[in-house]
Amino acid sequence: MGKIYDELDEKLADWIGCQRMFFVATAPSALDGHVNVSPKGPMESFRILGPRRVAYIDLIGSGAETLAHVRDNGRIVIMLCAFEGPPRIVRLHGRGRVVQLGEPEFDELSAELDFSAVAAAEHAARAIVVVDVERIADSCGYGVPLMRFEGERPQQLAWIEGKLRSGGPDALLEYASTRNAESIDGLPALEAGPGKEGPSGGVLNITFKQ
Repeated sequence: MGKIYDELDEKLADWIGCQRMFFVATAPSALDGHVNVSPKGPMESFRILGPRRVAYIDLIGSGAETLAHVRDNGRIVIMLCAFEGPPRIVRLHGRGRVVQLGEPEFDELSAELDFSAVAAAEHAARAIVVVDVERIADSCGYGVPLMRFEGERPQQLAWIEGKLRSGGPDALLEYASTRNAESIDGLPALEAGPGKEGPSGGVLNITFKQ
């Protein structure tokens, strides 16, 4: 039923591109740390860079568990499942790294990968997560229900616009400084550098677009 692939070939890449969203799972190194699973999307935020390398744009949100865990140990798995058409689940196990907004490589990658189709990325991108894929496998997906896609939710853009409107051009940076600096286990998520002060006394090396 399941199959292991040597690489992300054209057929597999086409299937991935047809999905509506993906999930990322990570865990800290500490045995008592909290495991995390996050839904990600839209699929325009995901890029296949090569036969065994992928990346996605990471947006500001209520937490930053994935960034903190990837910085801690690099372990990550990306899962995609078919909600329409034939059942299938694909998992991409690998080692990730965080390219944070404010670093020279972020601008280079962002220009190369072109996330302009992701409306929220203009103001709310905080990092690009690059994953070197070590294992590519699929499974049956029989337990995944059939669901019909009705559209993207409007709340994310409305929240971003509301923050900027009420708090000014630094509102998202202030939010990240207090909400995205650390994981719930206290691991650093956004690295210190010149910029706004974070909750633990460090400063965040990020400047959101205005």
